[in-house]
Amino acid sequence: MSIELFNLSGKIALVTGSTHGLGMAMAKAMGRAGATIVVNGNSSQEKIDKALVEYKNEGIHAVGFKFNVADEAQVVSAIAEIKSQVGPIDILVNNAGIIKRTPLEEMEVNDFKQIIDVDLVSPFIVSKHVVKDMMVRKQGKIINICSMMSELGRNTVGAYAAAKGGLKMLTQNMATEWAKHNIQINGIGPGYFATSQTAPIRVDGHPFNEFIVNRTPAGKWGHPDDLGGAAIFLASKASDFVNGHVLYVDGGILATIGKPSNEN
Repeated sequence: MSIELFNLSGKIALVTGSTHGLGMAMAKAMGRAGATIVVNGNSSQEKIDKALVEYKNEGIHAVGFKFNVADEAQVVSAIAEIKSQVGPIDILVNNAGIIKRTPLEEMEVNDFKQIIDVDLVSPFIVSKHVVKDMMVRKQGKIINICSMMSELGRNTVGAYAAAKGGLKMLTQNMATEWAKHNIQINGIGPGYFATSQTAPIRVDGHPFNEFIVNRTPAGKWGHPDDLGGAAIFLASKASDFVNGHVLYVDGGILATIGKPSNEN
């Protein structure tokens, strides 16, 4: 198989929520494969500028745009600006998301709605306005960042699971409607990864750390770089006949019912 299948040179990739964490890891992987990265965030311009320095230090061509992915007016304006200043978007990664860990019976309705808006409605909004130009050009890649919670429930993350379950079905319906335009729409479902956010619970002896290590057939947390291959695959010509699929990068968690705590 030719390495050219995975070459992203000349492609423009918008990765929402790419100033840090798993979004940045996937964006860096695509940047190393040759793509120009459009970095998005909404918290502050300072955070975007700091991220751009990090991309530049790794030899990745990246530009930054601050906008709220859940605000349609901001999205429309940003996409037009990106097209004017950088070029038409070839690859869209809907990565921006939030989570609030609250038992459902205690969760405020507004908090539930906010999670649905950011994690489910915003991928629809951004995709809706990016895909129109992809349709005209008869090519494009959309990658929705799903979750193991697209398949499983877990205590205190009911709103997040509802959103990510919906995002899985939205991915399939996008493929149903847009595949005829030579656009591939797929998802990535990350497992549990070693990030700054999970650092406090990854220490030896922490109950959740023990749970994840024992629950994962690979016997470890994922490294953010482990998502790079999946991102490049779904963004490249190598996946030109893959559509409506969610690729779970989880060390095998979804493949097994688990094991007793006393089993090696």
